Amino acid sequence: MSHPLDAAPAFTSPENACDAHFHVFGAPGQYPYAGNLRYQPPHAPLEDYLSLAQGLGLKRFVFVQPSAYGRDNQCMLDAMRQMNREVCRGIVDLDDDASDTQLAEMHALGVRGIRINVSPIHPKQEGLQAQMLPRVLRWDARCAELGWHLDFLLPGWLTDEMIPTFKKLKVDHSLAHMGMFLASQGPQQAGFQRLLDLLRFGDGKTWVKFTGTYRMATAPDFADARPMAQALLATQADRVIWGSDYPHLSFADKVGSVALFNLLKDWAPDAQTRQKILTDNPARLFGF
Repeated sequence: MSHPLDAAPAFTSPENACDAHFHVFGAPGQYPYAGNLRYQPPHAPLEDYLSLAQGLGLKRFVFVQPSAYGRDNQCMLDAMRQMNREVCRGIVDLDDDASDTQLAEMHALGVRGIRINVSPIHPKQEGLQAQMLPRVLRWDARCAELGWHLDFLLPGWLTDEMIPTFKKLKVDHSLAHMGMFLASQGPQQAGFQRLLDLLRFGDGKTWVKFTGTYRMATAPDFADARPMAQALLATQADRVIWGSDYPHLSFADKVGSVALFNLLKDWAPDAQTRQKILTDNPARLFGF
């Protein structure tokens, strides 16, 4: 399946621009899916993604393990083996008892993070944060030894509940989809303000991803995401990174990759800020 550019890029990417969050999927039956799928996995091979990335001027790439494959990372790791290690990084989802040998092999491929993944539409659940805490702290300790970070995909209410934990983590940690605080509630919502305070007064280990805008903002133009994005940039532009979230899964028929990329021109009109988001910040977090 081809993915033609659905619009012209609104600006030229800076040198060594990075897509810090995208997925690849094998053909149906090629790799085993996890149970209780949240979406119907598409066939989204590496070559289709790289064609899109070339059109956007992207030169560095961070694969992220999709929930459809659970903790079987083979599809992503196979794709990473086809890449130049100097421009390729990955974030995996692993069982807590993964061996040191397994981690060392993944590190050699370019893996630099562990994903902590809870459905972004998971309803509020008392006690879920406490249930997650042992896993989070266990991986925080192991990542500290490896020089890896933690990557969180959480619903907004859970991001808010986790903020006291984020303050205590030893390692850097990134929050997908602007922490999944719904843009319809605006930047003044209490949880988002607590996130801004974490960025403003924390120790610099928290990073926010401009990814999956269609999951937290209102279609078709996602205009309500703009004040959220600009509040994050005004607070700590040195801790914001961007990712396409390709291939957009259940939103693929409603949104285009290039249109999402072009939102950056509106959110960060100056080239210097876009340089931070696309090149400088991911270079620090992922060790490019």
